[in-house]
Amino acid sequence: MAGTNYLIKVEEGKEATDGQPSAGPVYRSTFAKNGFPAPIPEMESCWDIFRMSVDKYPNNPMLGRRQMVDGKAGKYVWQTYKEVYDIVIKVGNSIRSCGVEEGEKCGIYGANCSEWIISMEACNAHGLYCVPLYDTLGAGAVEFIICHAEVSIAFVEEKKINELFKTFPASTQYLKTIVSFGKVTPEQKAEAEKHDLAIYSWEEFLHLGENKTFDLPVKKKTDICTIMYTSGTTGDPKGVLISNESIVTLIAGVKRLLESVNEQLTMKDVYISYLPLAHIFDRVIEELFISHGASIGFWRGDVKLLVEDIGELKPTIFCAVPRVLDRIYSGLLQKISGGGLLKKKMFDLAYSYKYYSMRKGRKHGEASPICDKVVFSKVKQGLGGNVRLILSGAAPLSTHVEEFLRVVACCHVLQGYGLTESCGGSFVSLPNELSMLGTVGPPVPNIDVRLESVPEMNYDALSSTPRGEVCIRGKTLFTGYYKREDLTNEVLVDGWLHTGDIGEWQPNGSMKIIDRKKNIFKLSQGEYVAVENLENIYGLVSAIDMIWIYGNSFESFLVAVVNPNKEALEIWAANNNVSGAFESICQNPKAKEFILGELAKTGKEKKLKGFEFIKDVHLDPTPFDMERDLLTPTFKKKRPQLLKYYQGVIDDMYKSANKPKA
Repeated sequence: MAGTNYLIKVEEGKEATDGQPSAGPVYRSTFAKNGFPAPIPEMESCWDIFRMSVDKYPNNPMLGRRQMVDGKAGKYVWQTYKEVYDIVIKVGNSIRSCGVEEGEKCGIYGANCSEWIISMEACNAHGLYCVPLYDTLGAGAVEFIICHAEVSIAFVEEKKINELFKTFPASTQYLKTIVSFGKVTPEQKAEAEKHDLAIYSWEEFLHLGENKTFDLPVKKKTDICTIMYTSGTTGDPKGVLISNESIVTLIAGVKRLLESVNEQLTMKDVYISYLPLAHIFDRVIEELFISHGASIGFWRGDVKLLVEDIGELKPTIFCAVPRVLDRIYSGLLQKISGGGLLKKKMFDLAYSYKYYSMRKGRKHGEASPICDKVVFSKVKQGLGGNVRLILSGAAPLSTHVEEFLRVVACCHVLQGYGLTESCGGSFVSLPNELSMLGTVGPPVPNIDVRLESVPEMNYDALSSTPRGEVCIRGKTLFTGYYKREDLTNEVLVDGWLHTGDIGEWQPNGSMKIIDRKKNIFKLSQGEYVAVENLENIYGLVSAIDMIWIYGNSFESFLVAVVNPNKEALEIWAANNNVSGAFESICQNPKAKEFILGELAKTGKEKKLKGFEFIKDVHLDPTPFDMERDLLTPTFKKKRPQLLKYYQGVIDDMYKSANKPKA
């Protein structure tokens, strides 16, 4: 580890002791060599972040949305910090006049918009727990969250109101008030009243607390400001308790990091808000922007129109999940190859020259100004022309996409890593450091990090190439899982958060995520898949004996290898005029279609989420066995060995499923 620029050692490593695996040294960022940055004095809570910016930048544009003119989207219209503040105070008074007290839970359900942020700030003002409700966690998730968190009031996007009604009657045990971001129909009023609920349009709600004022409670650092539910490895979502301190500490660390690499945010920065505010990634970025008096413009909620919104807003910072960047990458490649041979040749030459220059250590802006001006400026214009930072998070970004964007986007492309439990960004790669390609960079300067050995997977935190489970310590960590002390104690041990991800320190002090400790993985859209749970569900299909499901963070869907049940498949073949021995039936495309259909049927019955359905399958007539080292003596699947054995088959399935349809 000698010679690294970006890490300092704060504690030595430890050898293994009775039952405890060995642990590598504790490191922190060199940007924290004189200690972690403290939050701004008086900034104790998320409410302070907003309140202080209102005092400092009252007339700055804060929240913007596109104005609709004759059914067409026009320019962005803005509300200033002071205007937003005035509405927040009204909303807060209205919430309190419904009898909602400090410490109660307030749900927010819908796409990002001004009302989302206003509702959130009203929660921050009155010491309420803000509880984002979102349906990508699958059927029943909204109902589960309302009941588990005991949500008494919910702010809801107009088009989600009927979705919320589907949680009745279970949720009405707790839910007493619903506020629409827009209007409410007479039918919706009648439905709510049937269940003894009050329901208000946005305008009605603003008038509710008109002649009342409620004192704002004193907020402490340790107070919980939000409960963010994340998909559990098995079973129900987990409520991650995030305190005010976690968020203000994270903001102080990111501020120090950006200043250290000369990319500090200012009130002139503009952010496009389209990643869900229900996730920690977008929430903390928006808090960061608010703390600088910068501007947040909302998209219209349609992926197909996102590029157009970006062109109109001209953001300076663009945050994305790999799936969005993959789309941008494919779109650019199509344009390049469709532009004729000469243009393609010119692009390739410019690319090679600039990349060569960057590898020699030149900054992206100085590597080839001529190539930028003549060839790559169109890419920059495609993102509005002002983007200086692209930040990717939530799942790994393919190295070839990251490299391509670093060359052609004419801005910094950084990859970050963090968990909801660590309040989002815990690592981020640094500008102009091409050696950090494919890594998540060094730690943010507000946490300590160490690797812990995982002997059963042959990862040794004390070896010359240190590998092990990434463990994080610091004030950004969550307070615990709501009502689940058992799960909290599993991952928070002696102040260290065990992430479950296997990392490898690089010589430059950056972290590379190389594996997952448990059999749970993330797909490219950022969704977690608990594979054992799914295999148990699909194992109910009578036409199969055994199934091994595979997915990875570079693909958005699952594939599987199946041992079909010989008798069931032969009966199906006889009924469908498919002849031949069992082995040849397994190779028949119709047999594959039949098995996929049976799996899909079970998936629907068990109400699996879209990304949990299996898109392609390989039928192997030979059962998984110990002879080929695919099973343990107790018949547990050896996943790394299965992957090695079936790698060719897996690659072919992804290739054919990803092939563009003619």
